[in-house]
This record gives sequence, structure tokens and C-alpha cells, in this order.
Amino acid sequence: MKLKLAAIPVLLAAPAFSQTPQTTPNPDVYYQLAPDSSPQEGVPKGEIRGPFTLSSEAYPGTQHTYWIYVPAQYDPAVPASLTIFNDGQAFMASEGDIRAQFVMDNLIYRREIPVMIAVFINPGRRPDQPEPTLSEWGDRTTNRPTEYNTLNDKYARVIVDELLPVLYKDYNISKDPDRHLIGGSSSGAIAAFTVAWERPTYFHKVLSNVGSFTNIRGGNAYPDIVRKTEKKPLRVFLVDGRNDNRGVRPDGTYNPDNDWFLQNVRLQQALTEKGYDVNYSWGIQKHGQKMLRTVLPEMLRWLWRDYGVSTDPQNTVERSFAAAKKQQ
Repeated sequence: MKLKLAAIPVLLAAPAFSQTPQTTPNPDVYYQLAPDSSPQEGVPKGEIRGPFTLSSEAYPGTQHTYWIYVPAQYDPAVPASLTIFNDGQAFMASEGDIRAQFVMDNLIYRREIPVMIAVFINPGRRPDQPEPTLSEWGDRTTNRPTEYNTLNDKYARVIVDELLPVLYKDYNISKDPDRHLIGGSSSGAIAAFTVAWERPTYFHKVLSNVGSFTNIRGGNAYPDIVRKTEKKPLRVFLVDGRNDNRGVRPDGTYNPDNDWFLQNVRLQQALTEKGYDVNYSWGIQKHGQKMLRTVLPEMLRWLWRDYGVSTDPQNTVERSFAAAKKQQ
């Protein structure tokens, strides 16, 4: 899946070519839902519980709405892995582009990823502010810009100090950071990276789609920060498209600090040079979730590829589908 980057220097040296080409048809139309992004006959379906409300001390006066995905195979006697998706409403929308709960249903059933509890968490908002939706993720109506784009540990405190204790109280979740993943899209992606960067003793896996590693609030500094900082035990999968926001202003001038694709490539190069466990896929999507329709299953397989496997030919359990657990 890793692509050669030989053409990137040309891209960096010729900003005039960085503008979104007027393609026909729209490049996004070629990203159709993968089979694993839809419910499959015979596959046990997990349950989405909620919504729940989490009051925040990191951002006083705000609250986070979240939902919890519990797979059919969850056994309270066995520690489960954990995945957290920022902008939760978009990742769990059953008619949206991502439909992460269906992907997890299918991959868990085939033992391609571990049994996991997943959390879909929305950005914080005041009680008088509306809940984010697929058409308005909260940039103009919630605390999303501050929480997600700022390079500090405040949103990490929301996840680690406020959310995790609630989850540990109600579910048997492993506390091994190798078994914790956090992911998101756009500003939610840089927020996921920041949580793992700030709290690597809690999260080792990061999933990023069209990450806003741009100069919204200094995110374009991450490549230099990565190069200057001692390597952390992170595994990162980056996805972006050549038709993402490219930093070209209405007057035609070019600002590389706000070129989403360029900044994602820069971060990938910095992580690679530093020896991180990094994978990436560059497509032609615009700024959005269309590539996740096709690549989310593979991103999860790659990020969770070492969760454990038996090579015993007599292990008939591992060679079978992961059946649903009987409810007590």
C-alpha cells in the first residue's frame, strides 16, 4: 500500500500545479463502499449504546456526547482492546461514508482484528450549543476548533483522564497501550495524533484521514517536532488525497503551510526518517471521508496486525469465525 514519493519534490517546487484540477467526473465518485463497510449476512452485529454525556474539567462548561460500540463477541471476563473515534457521529452514521461499526463487526467475526470496545465521541460543546451533524461537524457551533487543532495536552486530558476511567468502570478493557487505538478525520485526525503524542503510555495506534496537519493552529510544526523529539512507540496510518485543500487562496497565491496534502506527506516523511512504524495511502479524494469507504478495513487490519495469532493446526477455535457470546 505504500506509494513511491519520487514525484513529491516536483510538487513542492511547483505550487502552481497544486491547485485542484477541474476533473470530470468528480474524483470522489470512484471511492465506493467496501464489502466490509456494510452489514453481511450471518455476521453477528455489535450494539451501539448511548448517547452518554461526559462533563469536562479540561474545558470547563463543556460536555462531550459519546456512544459505545460493544461487539457481539465481547466477554466481560476477557480484557478487550479499545478504539476511539473523534467526530464520533460521522464515524458511526449508518448511512454515512465510514460506517465503522459495520467494519468492526465484519473484521472481528473473521478474527482479522481483536475484540474491541469502540467509542464514538463528539467534540465538546456547551449545553446551549447544538450537537454536531454530518453537515456541520461543529467547527462553527462547538469547541471543536480549540480542542482538535491546538497542540497541547488538554484534549488528551479529556480522553485519558475523563473518558478512560468511565470506560474502565463499566467494561473490561486492557490497559496495554498496544491495545489502544485513536483515530479521526481532518481536525479529528490531528487531535488523535496529538492524544497519542502527548500520552504515548496510553495510546500506541493512530488512524488519520485527511489530517489537518496545517497551520490552523500550528499543526504544520509536527514534522519538525517529530524530527527533534525522541522516538515514541507509535504506529500511524495516514490517508489523504491529492485533491484535498491545497493552500491556494482565491487570488491565486499559494500558502504551503495550509496545503493539506503537502503537510500530510511532510509528516509521513518525518515519521519514516525517524524510524516510526508508519503506513500511508495517497489517493485523489477531496477533503472528506470518501477514501475511508474503501480503505478503512485495511487501515484497521494493518494497525491491529500483531494482536495475536495461533499457528497450532489443532486450534480449531482460531480457525473458526468469532461467534457471539451468549448474554448472561
